[in-house]
Amino acid sequence: MSVVGLDEDAVASWITGLGVGALAPLSFERIGSGQSNLTFAVRDSGGGHWVLRRPPLGQLLASAHDVGREYRILAALQGTGVPVPKMLGLTDDPAITDVPLVLMSYVDGIVIDDESVAERLDPERRRAIGLSLPKALASIHRVDLESAGLEGLASHKPYAERQLKRWSAQWEQSRTHDLPAIEDLAARLARNVPEQTETTLVHGDFHLSNVITSPEEGRVVAILDWELCTLGDPLADLGGLLAYWPERGDGVRGPFMASTLDGFPTRDELVEVYVHETKRDVSAVGFWHVLALWKLAIIAEGVLRRTLDDPRNRAERGGPTAELIDDVVRRAVATADAVGLN
Repeated sequence: MSVVGLDEDAVASWITGLGVGALAPLSFERIGSGQSNLTFAVRDSGGGHWVLRRPPLGQLLASAHDVGREYRILAALQGTGVPVPKMLGLTDDPAITDVPLVLMSYVDGIVIDDESVAERLDPERRRAIGLSLPKALASIHRVDLESAGLEGLASHKPYAERQLKRWSAQWEQSRTHDLPAIEDLAARLARNVPEQTETTLVHGDFHLSNVITSPEEGRVVAILDWELCTLGDPLADLGGLLAYWPERGDGVRGPFMASTLDGFPTRDELVEVYVHETKRDVSAVGFWHVLALWKLAIIAEGVLRRTLDDPRNRAERGGPTAELIDDVVRRAVATADAVGLN
């Protein structure tokens, strides 16, 4: 059976010529619950295992889904202490592919992208893995931009204003239904932008489903999905982690419910570990929590738009619905009220 989005023969020939030890024939399988760039498991006849990434199918928004940029970031992070896969190859050769392709090493472990995965872990492992996330996040924010060659990755202008401008524009381009609360939240956020006191590397989409963890070691062993990586306020990533971390009793529903299981730490505990690791003032994290929920709703709307435009982009486990997006927006409004954004 052919794999949608790949010329298997041409891609296999490219991979076997990279010198990574791949032995023909190769097999390709779409993996992951990711709703943006497409990810494939690559296996060879000798038991070798790699991971391949490409942009989504169909028409893409400007500046989105740049796997070549993602490759360059991950290559720059080798040896920095940030846990990332090894980059093995990048091609945009039209004889091989109509879009850029990235080949990277396979990292052994599990991705907790569903409650059923977390349910197989005992509460002690869940807690250890949960507490390792803010530690891994701190490793990103410790990267020396100049030494890593990443100081020119993005603008050094205030990050919150850049995010509000970018994601408001993305909303206008990808919206599938009217949702006035999105514009209202954007206005509330714009009125309450905190002062940015430092600029660091920012992952842009850091959460439990975007890391590989070792159940045996109880820690993050690789951070994935760097397509939204930029330079900005480090608290943006912490707020993002909180946005993807529902707790039991929040009354939310959706695909990111694993953190509600016994053992996983609370949002407050995640913040405490991050503060211990970085010694940062996190008094503005409420703003970033709201912005992350607002951004999550817009990202989900973009995924819904791409799925409606080309159903082949739908992940195996489905994708967001208008009802789920409305629910995220309600959470954002409630959080904005709770943290005092007027």
